[in-house]
Amino acid sequence: MKKILVLVGVILLAGAVSAFAQATTAADTGNKEPVTLIDFSNLDGTDIDFSDTAGSSVSAAEKANLKVDLSIPNWDSELSSSSQVGENQALSYVKAATTKEGKTVLGVRVHFPESNYNSYCIIKPPFDIPAYEDKPGDPAGSGNKFTGKGVLKNVGIIKFIQIDVNGRNFPHGIGIIYEDQNGQEKTVFIDYLRFAGWKTLIWKNPNYVQDVKNRELQFNPLYPQSMPFIKLKGIIIFRDGANIGGDFVTYVKDIKVAYDLAMTSDQELDVNDESVWHIVRDREEKRKAAELKRLGNVQVLRYLEEKKQYKGPDPTAPTPSTGK
Repeated sequence: MKKILVLVGVILLAGAVSAFAQATTAADTGNKEPVTLIDFSNLDGTDIDFSDTAGSSVSAAEKANLKVDLSIPNWDSELSSSSQVGENQALSYVKAATTKEGKTVLGVRVHFPESNYNSYCIIKPPFDIPAYEDKPGDPAGSGNKFTGKGVLKNVGIIKFIQIDVNGRNFPHGIGIIYEDQNGQEKTVFIDYLRFAGWKTLIWKNPNYVQDVKNRELQFNPLYPQSMPFIKLKGIIIFRDGANIGGDFVTYVKDIKVAYDLAMTSDQELDVNDESVWHIVRDREEKRKAAELKRLGNVQVLRYLEEKKQYKGPDPTAPTPSTGK
């Protein structure tokens, strides 16, 4: 648990002056509702092609299989290292589930150790979600492919985070892990799952100051600082050692965030710095290329490992039920 940093402080404002408290999109629309960080029923168009990182050992036809998206079956689950014993890790995974209303949600199964010690499991996307990936057809550098699908831009001070989750009366806790534009990971414990059915759990920033007269205003450099953003790194399930172990299931619909804007539209300057210097673009392109190379190598290794797996009959597998 030492690697898990619990967020108790305020998220520093990265723009020149914070906008008045509101939850809105990067375009200053005045929307007062929390903004969707990710909705598990709306993950279309979230693929990334890693084929450029494959070597000559992978044929052109096989490279077509190296395109990965954020669809639920591609998400991973990872127990804390001390809990990865026996079948615990193998019995911890995710599945797409469908509600009575026909909505697709993230289904999570975790098999915690039976022993009395603390544990956790991180449910994470199949790749580090890029903050500056372009949508097909968008102008180069727009970087909005994953906005609302794991990424939020122009994020100043966070007011609250909410998660729509289905409990099964377990005493376990749930939280999220996100990363900001500076590469700093934050873990937010949201609440416990001691309830049955759907419920919106909310974490309120205890250091959020509603009255702007009482805020400590900061004047931070603008360009070439990156536009402040957050991106989802994972959902975390906490299990206290004093509580029940073994199998646990839950379902997640979406995660939303209410936040102040880092910058408003009236802070635009008369010279477009980026069009002159391209500092942010060049920096983000280098970062993205390095990240895609790292992730691509992992995807290639997974693909090659899958090719080597035994595909024949398994006499030890349980016989499917006939329903009779």
